[in-house]
Amino acid sequence: QVQLGESGGGLVQTGGSLTLSCAAPGSTISNYVMGWFRQAPGKEREFVAVISRSGSSTYYSDSVRGRFAISRNNAKNTVYLQMNSLKPEDTAVYYCAASGTVASLKTNRVDAWGQGTQVTVSS
Repeated sequence: QVQLGESGGGLVQTGGSLTLSCAAPGSTISNYVMGWFRQAPGKEREFVAVISRSGSSTYYSDSVRGRFAISRNNAKNTVYLQMNSLKPEDTAVYYCAASGTVASLKTNRVDAWGQGTQVTVSS
């Protein structure tokens, strides 16, 4: 089973940017659809973005579309989430996920989760 590890979280001011990375050393992420979720305090985990195996298709939640960009480098077994124009409501723990299909990932049917990385946006 693929093992995932996120990095790149931190504290940023409103309007700032961060890039999250999700590495899968020793695995072949090209076998998986990859995505990002987030969970804010007191809230359920929610879907953020997903990218197809080849990277040719991406989908975003309404709350981040136009501000966030998901990408992948299969040769490096790494997935990225570029986050721009950050808002305080983006504050959450961000999780990387792997799944078999886009539909499965978007509905939380995930094969593997990372441990999460904290993103805090100050107002």
